[in-house]
Amino acid sequence: MLINCSNHPVSLWDEKQKAAGKKYGQLYDLPFPAIDPNADTDAVALLAEQYEVKIRQLLALENTGDFAVHLMGELTFCFALVDRLQKAGITCLASTTRRETLENGDGSKISKFEFVKFREYATFTK
Repeated sequence: MLINCSNHPVSLWDEKQKAAGKKYGQLYDLPFPAIDPNADTDAVALLAEQYEVKIRQLLALENTGDFAVHLMGELTFCFALVDRLQKAGITCLASTTRRETLENGDGSKISKFEFVKFREYATFTK
């Protein structure tokens, strides 16, 4: 199972990204939380703890050994959740993209992102 915890639901992924994700089996969306920009570190840590519980519950329902969490979004939350999940032995992935930017004559820009691959978050020993 690949749990997608991001603001980009699987239904909007291109076929290349879906195929890469299916390496882990079923694709499942866990919507990324709305994080108050005024929240303090303790509030973000508590939210990460709550999401770890949700993710562990989802993975407990899956009977295969292949699973991972795709996690992209607000950085301090991602950092806190990746730390917790890695300590639990859960693989965490980020998606990498190639950006193509088109400039309009009025100074505005349009960016198109093309999925390249999933990259595992680095692990660090303490």
